Amino acid sequence: MGSQKRMNNRNMRKIWISLMGMCLVLALLPQLTGSAYLVHLMIMACINIMLGLSFSLLFSAGLITIGAAGFWAIGAYTSALLVMKLGLSFWAALPLAGLAAALVAFVVGIIIVKTPGVAFIIQTMVINMILVQVFGHFEIFGSWAGLLDIPSPNSIGPLEFTGKVASYYLVLALLLVNVLGSYALYTSRVGRAWGAIRLNARLAETLGVDLFRYRLAAFMISSAVAGLAGSFYAHYFQSLEPGMFSVFKSIYIQIYSILGGLNFYILGPVVGGLIMTFVPEFLRVSKEIEPIMTGGILIGLVIFLPGGILSLPERLRSFSMPLFRRSKQTGFSQSSQGNPH
Repeated sequence: MGSQKRMNNRNMRKIWISLMGMCLVLALLPQLTGSAYLVHLMIMACINIMLGLSFSLLFSAGLITIGAAGFWAIGAYTSALLVMKLGLSFWAALPLAGLAAALVAFVVGIIIVKTPGVAFIIQTMVINMILVQVFGHFEIFGSWAGLLDIPSPNSIGPLEFTGKVASYYLVLALLLVNVLGSYALYTSRVGRAWGAIRLNARLAETLGVDLFRYRLAAFMISSAVAGLAGSFYAHYFQSLEPGMFSVFKSIYIQIYSILGGLNFYILGPVVGGLIMTFVPEFLRVSKEIEPIMTGGILIGLVIFLPGGILSLPERLRSFSMPLFRRSKQTGFSQSSQGNPH
């Protein structure tokens, strides 16, 4: 028992050291590269990772959504309108954007989380489509032309957030808060309840887990994370239009988690978000070809790596162990034949 505890402590120490090392590298990245284009890609990757984290959080409770982009849009439009129409600062609009997305999730979640499975997937997709139409048809949201000239985040003393480097550090801080918050949830009683629901909802219910309450909480927190990402997105790009938040974007958000590995709730979206941000850019893939390439990647994953890229080491071990045992047995039989008793 004591040795197991010491091993767990050593593993946790290694994880935290690796995390601090990664944070140091990410913090020095703008100075190391000096490329505004690379910094922009990292900003986009951080946004995509946050969206992937929102999907993974909901998936950890046994729910799959095709509506994450809709709640991303709620956060983006809420933040933009609070700043442009009511004169609030970005720092006040940021948490309110997450809260608005969570409140909408609460209202619709009271109904739809009672029907998990395919029904929930279809309902979230329909909600996403409705939200896009709402943002496109009402003048207050800028109609289909969208909102323009959204202000950048307000400065804090000498710190200004108008350039790419400053925006990079801001989104990196938001991502770090999301990662730490997700880790705290997954290791808490709430996270353990979500895991039990995902593995076997009926068994979890017989053990006293309130399925409705925990699923609704996951839906609200997931939507709030997407809303926070939307708030930053609106003030970074300084323009919004409804087409940015279509169902296709919700599917891409799923891919960020699937590509990395659905069983890796934090690392999966990180790996998937980085790959789906950088690979199309470096390959210079056009917008018409990108969906075809993405579909090909997904088909390959389903066939060869159903557990995602992060499951590759385990997959290799499962292939190599039988070969190792077979070669060992062959060597033993040969030695036995060469040295009879």
